[in-house]
Formats: sequence, C-alpha cells, structure tokens
Amino acid sequence: MIRRVRGAGGRLAGGETRSRWAELRCSVRYPGQVAIQENPFGQVLVALVTPFQADGEVDWDATEKHIDDCIASGADGLVVTGTTGETSTLTDPEKIKLVEVAKSVSSGRAKIITGGGSNETAHAIELYRASERAGADGVMIVTPYYNKPTQAGLLTHFRMVADATKLPVILYDIPGRTGVPIRYETILRLAKHPNILAVKDAKGDFSEVSRVLNQTDLMYFSGDDANVLPHLAIGATGLIGVTANIAAAPYRAIIDAVNAGDLHTARDMHQRLEPLVRAVMTHVPGTVAAKYILHGLGRIGSPRVRLPLVGPEEWEAALIEDELALVGDVPGIDLSNFRPDRNAAAGGALPKIAGTTR
Repeated sequence: MIRRVRGAGGRLAGGETRSRWAELRCSVRYPGQVAIQENPFGQVLVALVTPFQADGEVDWDATEKHIDDCIASGADGLVVTGTTGETSTLTDPEKIKLVEVAKSVSSGRAKIITGGGSNETAHAIELYRASERAGADGVMIVTPYYNKPTQAGLLTHFRMVADATKLPVILYDIPGRTGVPIRYETILRLAKHPNILAVKDAKGDFSEVSRVLNQTDLMYFSGDDANVLPHLAIGATGLIGVTANIAAAPYRAIIDAVNAGDLHTARDMHQRLEPLVRAVMTHVPGTVAAKYILHGLGRIGSPRVRLPLVGPEEWEAALIEDELALVGDVPGIDLSNFRPDRNAAAGGALPKIAGTTR
C-alpha cells in the first residue's frame, strides 16, 4: 500500500504539513510480509526506563550502558521519556538530553522515538519540535490525560502536534492511564494525516485493531507485554515493551519467528516469557518492577524511582521474586545472578528540580 498524498508539496488540505513520510509504503500486515525497510520505527521497541542515582538525579552513565545493552540484545527501537521512562517527573531539559544521549549511543543501530508529550497541546508541540532538533527519529503522542477531552479535542490535539513536526508519528492509545480512548472513528480520521503512521495499542480491543488494519494503512504496535503475540497474530508490526528492558532478545526471537511465519517458535518464546512479564507488569507499576529487577541483576546502579512512585513494599517484592522463580530458559537473562535489594528500592526520591510535564 502507498500512503494517501493529498495535494502537491508544502501545506496539505486541512492545514497538514506534508513530510517525506507522506509517500511511505506500508506493507506490514501479516506474518511473512513485514517490510522492515519501510517501517521508520523498528519492530522491537523498548519502552526505556530512565536510570536514577539514589538521590533521584538521572544516572547518565547507567543510561548510556542500558541503552547499549538493549540494542545489543536485539532492540531496533527505543522509546525514551515515555511512561516507563517516568516522563511525568522529568524536566524538559532532561527529556531532550535523553533523546540526544540515546541518539549518540545508538549510532544508527536503533531508531529513537520520543514519548511522553503533554496534556497541553502547546507544550506538546514545543517538546516534539525540540526532540526533532535533538535528533529523534519519530514521536509517540499520548492521549491527553486528566483533562479528558472529547473526540473532537483529541482529533485537534493529534493533528496539531503532527503538523508541528516532520517526524513520523505513533499515536498512543492507553485509556487506562488517560481516562479517554481514541475511538475507532477518530483513528480512521487521524489515519489520513500524512505523518501519522502508527498506533501503540494498550486498549486491548483486538476486534477494533483488526477493523483499523483492514481499513487503513496504519501500523500497530502492541503496548501490552502480555499480548504481544496475539497482537502480532492479527497483523501488528511490532511491540513497545517494558519487559524488553530486562530481556529484549526473546522479543527479537518472537518478531523474527512471526516474520518467518513460524508460529511454533513464536508461541514457545511467548510462553517462556509469561512469568517474567507477570513479574514486571502485575504487582507494581512496570517502571518500579523493571528497575527493581535490573538493579538485582546488576545492570543499573540504583532501583530508585521519583515520587509519587515508590519502590515495592516487602510483600510486593516477595510477589515479584516468586514470579521470577518460575522463569526458566529465557534468552538474555540469567536469574541465578539476581540479588534483590529491598532496602535500596524502598521509597521514592524528590529530584532537585521539579518536572515540567503539566
């Protein structure tokens, strides 16, 4: 398929800005027919945690190492400053520096997507423009949260932000956090924008995903770690995952198997990942669990999160560790070296400078 091009050059009908993505060919629709060269985002995208020091300041050395580890393990895309990256408590300068650092460390090995955004349209535009200048390869626009706009408000927000950048756009549909879904009819209208190429789906309505895939040339990315394989089975392009911070290699194996039409291998890896996904995503926020596990594996220097997030309480840590005890042979993770530190994880930090996400 070829994306619809409306108008010739410059501004498009409806005030949209034409970009080089307007004519992007998208044939990512079902196993065996994923055209990676036509996908500007990658397929195994890590929703990157932001490592902090014990005092809550960004640990830039640990951040660089973690980025490199994820890419070496098979990630071909990184979403920085997203929910998992604790965007709500990051300052704007920290967000832009994360894009710059990720771009530098990746050195072309993975696409760098900036997430987060804002529930204020003007602020979101400012952030994404700054991210583009910092070298981002794409942007992920989350549904405005807390103020709960109507579908007309969502349509305007997404269009204005997409108009403000030449980068390819992923819409992030996560009503469980934002309080508002992007409805099917709204997605169809947004699919006509030349820069909007994909949706990260954390809504879990597979019948709606199928309808959208049938009626648009949008790509879909699974935004629910437990449902990566089901999403891929109905035509999703890839995943944007939290558990991939800990183990990107098995997700690479699932994607490669699906691309090759090998359901047996994909299902086997999906089943092996299940207890690890449960450990990360069930008992505490994914960011908290991912940092707790990464620190226990010695891969980041501190499990610290910023308030109002706090580390797992004793009983929550015990549940996470019980789930980890069920993890068997999963590529890229050796839990025999897991040394959890519940004391180091306790509580949360107040950074020196307050975050700027409204």
